[in-house]
Amino acid sequence: MLSLRVESIGQSPVLADLPVPLPAAGEVQIGVEACGLNFADLLMTEGRYQDTPPPPFTLGMEIAGTVLSLGPGTDGPPPGSRVVAFAGQGGLAEVSCVPVDRCLILPPEVGMIQAAAFPIAYGTSHLALDHRARLQPGETLLVLGAAGGVGLTAVEIGKRMGARVIASARGPERLEIARAAGADIVIDSDTPDLKGQLKALGGVDVVYDPVGGPAFLEALRATRPEGRLLTIGFAGGEVQQIPANLLLVKNLTVIGLYWGGYMGFRPAVLRDSLSRLVGWIADGSLKPHVSHVLPLTEAAVGLDLLRRRAATGKVVITP
Repeated sequence: MLSLRVESIGQSPVLADLPVPLPAAGEVQIGVEACGLNFADLLMTEGRYQDTPPPPFTLGMEIAGTVLSLGPGTDGPPPGSRVVAFAGQGGLAEVSCVPVDRCLILPPEVGMIQAAAFPIAYGTSHLALDHRARLQPGETLLVLGAAGGVGLTAVEIGKRMGARVIASARGPERLEIARAAGADIVIDSDTPDLKGQLKALGGVDVVYDPVGGPAFLEALRATRPEGRLLTIGFAGGEVQQIPANLLLVKNLTVIGLYWGGYMGFRPAVLRDSLSRLVGWIADGSLKPHVSHVLPLTEAAVGLDLLRRRAATGKVVITP
């Protein structure tokens, strides 16, 4: 089978022809029909992701496909079941083996490309806004990097949860994508004085930041007392230093979220979140935005789109 492999850290991944993997006890063998790309895949190629496996390994963290077989003594979805799974690695291949407790059965209303586009991005935003920040109806949510893979899902989920959503993104095209996802107000990230604009809008209660850098600090200064600021990632390349005196004076809370970590210490929270999201996608409440669908042979092109921040929403690979 074809597989996109990282042979050594710091080198470009390569297509390799590998034996089809067989499921061990507790695993499901899945014929992969779609795999979502993530910024973490890029970080893995550079050895900068917190869960980078030792090379060689196959990239691809989230997959949708059909169950082919179950490992010895494994109780799970029978062969032929349509499933979505958080693989962690191994998804950019024609066949992947995944622990059975990381799989969810898909309702017929959810397509494979839709399914592969939601677990990490939507899961991150839902867990951040619901479980961690406790976003309430009527509160104001600011989403930085609002047209990116996770930012766009935060706009959509925040609106679904009843918030007033302010979206910050670069350029009119990206702002229009954020508006179409449900943003009430859009602000170009290249416009000076983000803090002043946010204060003129009455300030914000929750900040969702997958970018990092100066915009976080401007948003911090426009956050209302008892506001919550979510640090989701640092796609902009700069890890901001937070002035603790502002947290004290305004009674603010800065909250970190590493979505994959819940698989290790509270997997039930993660599964419950994903189950709710599957229901929202099935009933049309959420509509994953996929900007590019590429074959496995062009997966490197998809990774480059992420590297250049040229994708809006999700890039999905179809093995």
